Amino acid sequence: MKKTPIVLALLLLFSMLLSACGGTDNKGDSSNSSGDTINLTWYYPVNVGGEVTKVIDGYAEAFNKEGIEVNGKKVTVEPVYSGNYDESMTKVQTAVKNGKAPDMAVLLSVDLFQIKDSIIALDDMINNDSEAQEMMEDFFPGFMLNSQAEGKTWSIPFQRSTVLLYYNKDMFEEAGLDPEKAPTNWDEVIEYGKQLTKDGKWGIELPATISGYWIYQALALQNGDGNLMSDDGKDVYFNTEEAKGALQYWIDLSKKHKIMPDGVLDWNTVPTDFIEGKTAMMLSTTGNLTNVKNNANFEFGVAFLPGKERLATPTGGGNFYIFKDIPEERQLAAMEFIKWIAQPERAAEWSIDTGYIATRQSSYETPELKEYTESFPQALTAMEQLEHAHKEISVYEQGKIIKILQDAIQAAINGDDVSEALDKAQEQAEELLKPYQ
Repeated sequence: MKKTPIVLALLLLFSMLLSACGGTDNKGDSSNSSGDTINLTWYYPVNVGGEVTKVIDGYAEAFNKEGIEVNGKKVTVEPVYSGNYDESMTKVQTAVKNGKAPDMAVLLSVDLFQIKDSIIALDDMINNDSEAQEMMEDFFPGFMLNSQAEGKTWSIPFQRSTVLLYYNKDMFEEAGLDPEKAPTNWDEVIEYGKQLTKDGKWGIELPATISGYWIYQALALQNGDGNLMSDDGKDVYFNTEEAKGALQYWIDLSKKHKIMPDGVLDWNTVPTDFIEGKTAMMLSTTGNLTNVKNNANFEFGVAFLPGKERLATPTGGGNFYIFKDIPEERQLAAMEFIKWIAQPERAAEWSIDTGYIATRQSSYETPELKEYTESFPQALTAMEQLEHAHKEISVYEQGKIIKILQDAIQAAINGDDVSEALDKAQEQAEELLKPYQ
């Protein structure tokens, strides 16, 4: 049908209106940027109990009132809850693939090799900014182990953690144990666990879903002087005698010693069991500390992880990443927000609000955190345990290899032979890593 001049005029007007509305990606996005505002999109995960989303929303609101500028434009941030760590990684990868990457995201610090092609190295930005340099020098060294690779800095520590031993002091006292003395080695865990397991209550619980591999890595580190992977992310060591012995110890807690429930225990159920008094001890992230503090109706303690050959824990938790396929102005704006939220006073507040470790050493000199830790000394344990911290497992093909390890752990818990399960995991992982060697 022939278009009349009126129809053509209407079509032209409609086209102009669409152009004015703009697209939805960050590369020229009028909804995320205007002449005098840069509105950043921040994907963040929640992998612990409690009301972390409310805390995050509060920080975003406070930042947006600050009036921080880049190139004369006010910087604001819009936080987007993206699920747990695994779900967040999937959403980020999908967004990147579709050309709609967020400006920044908090993802696991170990996800580096999985997303390295989608993010920027931060060294130039840091080297040109004295405030950023001061920030980097103030982070606990243990948290930089997974933040750097190939001589470059790829991410900034944020919600960082170690594994802790939580224990119910009331149940200890009822069992005739010293409520101020947690087990310090594997043998004591078994000894204490036998005294605590009674009346339908368990001595200890270890979660095996979601981040169960992280709990397992802690045991493997304690059982020898090595780690589960090489620093360059190209090799794994899942079937060493130390690694096998660690998984066998896990299995023995339920099968042999009868101090832990049979079967695969859920990551989120274990803290609930602890809070409800169903288990006297648990291994969990320090990120659950505030959740337990706010919800447990009994006295509880936290302690270094019990050791075998040595005391050890992997670091854990999430870091900030800034994405490559956004304008440099937005990258600079993202760094301004990261510097803001990583200030010592705010890192201290984050630790108090969530239980995560304050990532900056100077945070522990702030009046707020000093006062808090004096009244709640459990909040110092994870920070002090950093002396025994090691790099968390981080490799190429991270997602696939962690699934292989998780499957092996769960298979052994469900009755498969430990040695065979880990030999199979090693073989599968080696096949995936061949192209990187």
